[in-house]
Amino acid sequence: MSIVQEKIQIPAGHSFRLLRWRENFRDVDVILSAGKRLRITGEGEQWHYHEACELLYFETGSGTSFIGDRIQAIQAGDVVLLGSNLPHYWHMRGASSGWLVQWHWDPSHHVWGLPETAVLDPLYKDASRGIQFFDRAAGTLAAQLLELAGSEGLSRFGLLLRILATAASASERERVLISQSSLSFAVGSRYQAAMQAVVRHLFENFRRQIRMGEVLRVANMSKPTFSREFKAHAGKPLSTFLQQIRMEAVCHELAGTDHPITEIALNNGFTELSFFYQVFRRVHRCNPMEYRRRQRTAGPVTQPVKPVAAGPKTKSRRR
Repeated sequence: MSIVQEKIQIPAGHSFRLLRWRENFRDVDVILSAGKRLRITGEGEQWHYHEACELLYFETGSGTSFIGDRIQAIQAGDVVLLGSNLPHYWHMRGASSGWLVQWHWDPSHHVWGLPETAVLDPLYKDASRGIQFFDRAAGTLAAQLLELAGSEGLSRFGLLLRILATAASASERERVLISQSSLSFAVGSRYQAAMQAVVRHLFENFRRQIRMGEVLRVANMSKPTFSREFKAHAGKPLSTFLQQIRMEAVCHELAGTDHPITEIALNNGFTELSFFYQVFRRVHRCNPMEYRRRQRTAGPVTQPVKPVAAGPKTKSRRR
């Protein structure tokens, strides 16, 4: 399976589209109005990109996200904004559900001629790396996404502007950049198919030892070419990328099971325990036992975060 450029088809009579998925990212509905929807095939379960910006709210489910050069856990209640042409991929554990809105206004679009939209420039710049929202900003954005489903016409477009205003005014403690770089420079490369095949192979086999020769056969490349192109696409070397996949899986088991730490590490591809503990402490600034205790104290997220009603917000400093 290759990385694909998804062609976002905005419905006639609309300037953006609202999507709803209930089980998986393949079966997606375009919400045209309160009582009208159109079924399409989604691209979320493979590595893809598109010109449109995208704001997602995960109602239920959990898994792993690949956004730019970042691999991290996702769970119910997460709200994420992705900029134009930022590669991303959602690997869910079982069923999931949620909402997303997609829009694309090129630089010549008349909306950018409005003086009020100048406040969106910093938001768009940060969105090129992906933004995750927290606390009240996340709850307000989730509520506004749900409100879109019951709106039509000019009021619906006005609500999208409210969503952008909410995202732009989120305080620094309510948002964090996801990827270290946008990685949009990799879009259009002739090596995209090979890179996607390698990523898929790594994700399916990370629990066992994976040798470079095996990866080169999957990519059908020489080692110098592969090393250069993989880092360009993933934003990091193969060893780091594979290490992050394994570490995310370890953290998921630490938080959700009582399995022994040694067993978890070995079952997720870490063959040298001393190296595992070294990496874990460097990444999380604590040992695995402390990490498990903190996660148990905080409590796992088993229910979707309840969206909060959108209302007046105190003015906060923009980034």
